Amino acid sequence: MRNARIQEAQNLFDKMPQRDTVTWNVMIRGYFKNGFLDNAMCLFNQMPERDMFTYNTVIAGLMQSDNVQGAKEVFDGMEVRDVVTWNSMISGYVCNGLIDEALRVFHGMPLKDVVSWNLVIGALVNCQRMDLAESYFKEMGARDVASWTIMVNGLVREGRIVEARKLFDKMPAKDVQAWNLMIAGYLDNGCVGVAEDLFQKMHDRDLTSWKQLINGLVNSRRIDAAISYFKQMPETCEKTWNSIISVLIRNGLVKEAHSYLEKYPYSNIASWTNVIVGYFEMGEVGSAIKVFELMTTRDVTVWNVMIFGLGENDLGEEGLKFFVQMKESGPSPDNATFTSVLTICSDLPTLDLGRQIHAQAIKIARNQFTTVSNAMITMYARCGNIQSALLEFSSVPIHDIISWNSIICGLAYHGYAEKALELFERMRLTDFKPDDITFVGVLSACSYAGLVDQGRYYFDCMKNKYFLQPRSAHYTCVVDLLGRFGLIDEAMNLLNEIRADGIEVSPTVWGALLGACRIHNNIKVGEIAGERVMELEPNNSGVYLILTEMYLSCGRREDAKRIFAQMKENGVKKEPGCSWIQINDGGHVFLSGDSSHPKFHRLRYLLNLLHTEIEREILFDAYY
Repeated sequence: MRNARIQEAQNLFDKMPQRDTVTWNVMIRGYFKNGFLDNAMCLFNQMPERDMFTYNTVIAGLMQSDNVQGAKEVFDGMEVRDVVTWNSMISGYVCNGLIDEALRVFHGMPLKDVVSWNLVIGALVNCQRMDLAESYFKEMGARDVASWTIMVNGLVREGRIVEARKLFDKMPAKDVQAWNLMIAGYLDNGCVGVAEDLFQKMHDRDLTSWKQLINGLVNSRRIDAAISYFKQMPETCEKTWNSIISVLIRNGLVKEAHSYLEKYPYSNIASWTNVIVGYFEMGEVGSAIKVFELMTTRDVTVWNVMIFGLGENDLGEEGLKFFVQMKESGPSPDNATFTSVLTICSDLPTLDLGRQIHAQAIKIARNQFTTVSNAMITMYARCGNIQSALLEFSSVPIHDIISWNSIICGLAYHGYAEKALELFERMRLTDFKPDDITFVGVLSACSYAGLVDQGRYYFDCMKNKYFLQPRSAHYTCVVDLLGRFGLIDEAMNLLNEIRADGIEVSPTVWGALLGACRIHNNIKVGEIAGERVMELEPNNSGVYLILTEMYLSCGRREDAKRIFAQMKENGVKKEPGCSWIQINDGGHVFLSGDSSHPKFHRLRYLLNLLHTEIEREILFDAYY
């Protein structure tokens, strides 16, 4: 039974010529321990004779299986109960969150031992009823170490560190758990020096004692002290060393972490991987690559970190090169690898590589995993291949919220508003609740399709049915929707409501309003929106050009000159237009005003010829 070899235990039990109560109890307890509740109860009902241990075993087993009513029925049917029986009931009620029932049983006990008191006081501490816990603690007769430790724990958790220390000092005997609780309390309250003094006074320390002090020292930037204690540990623990490195990185001390790794011989793959993650988060891609190249051993995680990190830092093509290297000389790609690579492919101007990765995923059955399928849906949707996105969505074995969001947003952004809203309504029939990303897709769909009333309805539904706080993206969609149909005043009123609630309106929301004013030639509101965008994003070239165009369209040349002069004064330059084309295996990128392409002059000559031909055709049509 202890080794979960249930059938063999049952076979032995069935072959026994004679069985005593101990044998039955062993079988019943074993079935409970291994999760076979019905088998345990079946044997209990067949027992010819039961002793106190039988009843206590069954009550404890039923309580641990959440069968509170069954345990109560067994308890009520007992003619004689010992203190263990009562404690089993209290413990069961506590474990099932029925504190008041536990107190009722406790008060009905004819005789209580220290375990009874500890169970009740511990339950009250855990449900933050400290006043009642303190009252019971004062009523106790004999106390053991656990009694004192429970109360110290409760006071520490409430931040009552001074009272906890007084109680700790009164303890007649202290175990390592009590010391650890006090040290943790001081560390949580920023009293690192006191925690260190207390640690020094400890006679016996366990791994937790060392780890929590070291982490506390690192969090307070006392790195040298932390490493000094790490060296003194009876058993140097790689996990503790990695936690030191992790805390350094979380505090932005990536270079310091890197330096310590090179200085001390405790590093492993995990610690070096954490440093690479830290460099990527800082945007120091070159340093991350250098660390990776110096690693003699690399697991799948560090390869994934490199691919993902390069993609997140807008170096997706470099990430793909690492993917190729990984396939040639590294470990086999896993779900995270394919997810990262497909995410990179979703930002490429061509789908060719994404299709190849999709094919590779199918070959090794990675497409059966939801995370990988979600990345495929996102890739096809972002690249405009909606049919493939829908096909992949329909083939996903198990959808999650990301699956739904990817397809709804993808459909919405490419103008398939009705299909996006249809899928959203299908989603609402499932167990998944829409989140803020879902509603970005839904409101975008309404905006692209001009569904003003539905947009208003879904925006209200988001706030009042699903209790989601609108973000900048949601307001942008609604303002864009209202603005497209000339409802400028309603859009402006919405922004005034947002500002009245103390929420800062983002530049993208003001930009959506400015775009609407440009369409409907609303100079008055357009000026307000444009000025706000220029305040928040003074380097946004688009807003200067839109305002200049609006002023020129209504004859306000002086204002147009003023905006253009302001643009020059701020050193703002228009971002050059960019286009690209995929020919065979190569991609060609063209920037407006850039003549660096090796075939620039040939291309320009050909375009001039085409332009001349077009003019000739126009003149010919006009003449005849």
